[in-house]
Amino acid sequence: MTSAQTDSALIERLQAGDDTAVAELARNYGAKMYQLALRYTRNKEDAEEVVQDVLLKVRDKIDAFRGDAALSSWIYRITFNTAMSRLRATKSTRMHEVPDEPLGTHDNGAPRAMEPADWSNLGDDLVHRRQMRDALRVAVAELPAIYRAPVILRDLRGLSTEEASRRLKVKDQTLKSRLHRGRLILRDRLGDFANGLALHNVASAHF
Repeated sequence: MTSAQTDSALIERLQAGDDTAVAELARNYGAKMYQLALRYTRNKEDAEEVVQDVLLKVRDKIDAFRGDAALSSWIYRITFNTAMSRLRATKSTRMHEVPDEPLGTHDNGAPRAMEPADWSNLGDDLVHRRQMRDALRVAVAELPAIYRAPVILRDLRGLSTEEASRRLKVKDQTLKSRLHRGRLILRDRLGDFANGLALHNVASAHF
């Protein structure tokens, strides 16, 4: 039986109220859901609770699954949204919008909580980009200030190395070194969203 056939059978069982289907859902997707949740919550207990919440949400909302995308994609979207909601609720991470004012080595921008993402009417590519944008905001906000400022100025605002160096009052080589380190951290954090989407393209389109 193919993966699609397995998912189709699982969906039918969930829609029929088969409690054993939730256990199978956990076996098939639980590990990936946990990894995704842990990537953003950075807390094992929170990640475990996210997984449990998602399993219940999938069970309760399975009738809303239209089959426009793979079941796995739908599940991971719910996982991402649930993890983001938990972060906002527990305030375990800084969920700030990138400030519009010029940045020094400290983030003095006023915090503003991210709005819950709504992917219900988006195609897969737009969904992926919306996820990437939301994940990018979180990842950039979590960067140490010394790396965050170069990334924002160079990659998100499009300043040249010389302009960014003058803004931050550092040597060009120092800025390049910090920028390189910041990009490495972001690539690691955004690994789940890196398929074919360049960081600066997503950033320039949405920031």
